[in-house]
Amino acid sequence: MTDTKPTIVVEVAYALPAKQKLISLTVPVGTTALQAVEQSGILRDFPEIDVAEAKMGIFSQVLGTKGLPGPDAYEMQNRDRVEIYRPLIADPKEVRRRRAEEAKNSKD
Repeated sequence: MTDTKPTIVVEVAYALPAKQKLISLTVPVGTTALQAVEQSGILRDFPEIDVAEAKMGIFSQVLGTKGLPGPDAYEMQNRDRVEIYRPLIADPKEVRRRRAEEAKNSKD
């Protein structure tokens, strides 16, 4: 008789403007979001991802915020999808402010 640990199916997602990847994998129960990312092999396709610094979330809920554990502590649940977020290029508030200013100036 072999000792087999129960497993779950999870997904790891990452997207660039021109390239996206969604990887489905089977992991042992208790696997963290960070471990799932590392086990998925996604870093081979996107070596620019810095898993130590990247923000991650489960179905758009950012890990490490709003009472959720961080990626190294959040234990994946069956059918969870961990998303790796790219850093923002520009502050969204600043972009909206500039657009509003440009719109105002174009009316003058």
